[in-house]
Amino acid sequence: MKYRYLGNSGLKITEITYGNWLTHGSQVESDTAKACVRAALDHGITSFDTADVYANTAAESVLGEALKGERRESLEIFTKVYFPTGPKGANDSGLSRKHIMESINGSLRRLGTDYVDLYQAHRFDVETPLEETMQAFADVVRQGKALYIGVSEWNAEQIRAGAKLARELGFQLISNQPQYSMLWRVIEDEVVPASREEGLSQIVWSPVAQGVLTGKYLPGAPVPEGSRATDTKGGQDMISRFMTDDVLTRVQSLAPIAGELGLTMAQLAVAWVLQNDNVAAAIIGASRPEQIAENVQASGVEIPAELLGRIDEALGDIVESDPSHTRAPAGRP
Repeated sequence: MKYRYLGNSGLKITEITYGNWLTHGSQVESDTAKACVRAALDHGITSFDTADVYANTAAESVLGEALKGERRESLEIFTKVYFPTGPKGANDSGLSRKHIMESINGSLRRLGTDYVDLYQAHRFDVETPLEETMQAFADVVRQGKALYIGVSEWNAEQIRAGAKLARELGFQLISNQPQYSMLWRVIEDEVVPASREEGLSQIVWSPVAQGVLTGKYLPGAPVPEGSRATDTKGGQDMISRFMTDDVLTRVQSLAPIAGELGLTMAQLAVAWVLQNDNVAAAIIGASRPEQIAENVQASGVEIPAELLGRIDEALGDIVESDPSHTRAPAGRP
C-alpha cells in the first residue's frame, strides 16, 4: 500500500482510504462491517473516513468499535461536520461554532478516540459567517481534538476564502473531499488549480461512480439484486444519473483497456483517479471483505498516457466536467 502526503502538510495517508458511507449502520450488518475494516487493515489501509451524518451517527460508532484495540498512532481517522444529526433541531446542522463544538465531542465519543486526524467541513455553510466557522476549527485544533482541518465539496472560491482565513488564524486547510471519477470530473478546471495554489489535495469519493465503473450494470438489462441501484436508503438516488443505456454502453468499452493492464474495471477506475497528482487518496467502500481485496490492487498502478487517451475517447461526451456542478448548496438541507 502506497502513502501520499495530504496537502501541504507532513501527514501521510494511504492512497486507498476506507470509507463507510452508505454501508456501516445501514446497508450491512455490524459483523460484516467489522470484517470489512479488518480486511482493510490486513491489506495495509490505515486511513479511515466517516462522518457524523452517516446512518445518523451509527457509522461512526461501528467504525470506532471495529478499530478498538488497534494502535491509535498507526491510524489516520477522518470525520466530518455539517449535516443534521439527532432530532434535527435549529442548531443541529451547519458550521456554527455551537454545532462544530458539540459535533466534534460527539464524534470523538462514538469513535472511541481522543482526537481525529482530519476534521472536515462536509459542505460550505452559506448561513454562518466563514470567520466564525474557521475560528471554531482553529479552536478545535488548539484543543487537540483534531490534528488537521479539511473541507468537502467546496468550490474554488470557497476554498480560497477558507484557506486565507485559516492562515490568518494560525492553521491550514489541507484537503478537499469531492466526488471524482472517470465519469464525474467537475473539479478539474477550477477546484484542483485552486487547491494546488492553497496547499490542499483531494481525498476523492465514489471513484467507481457508485459502482457503475465496475461494469456490472449492463445496458438494457435488469440491475443486479442487492446492488447499489436497488438501495432505497440513498444509493439508488445517487447512482441514477449514470444509469442510462448510453453511459452503460460506453463504460463496457473500458473492459479491453482494463484487460491490457491486467486489471478489473473497478481497479482501473480507482487507479485512474490516482493518476491525478492533486489526488492524495481514493475512498473505497465495501459491503464484503472481498471487494477490498480487489480494490487495493489499484495502489501503485501507473496508467500509460496512451491508455488514458483511449479512456477519454471511449467515454466521449458522457463525461461531466462542468465546474458549476461542484456542490455549493443555496441553503442547508
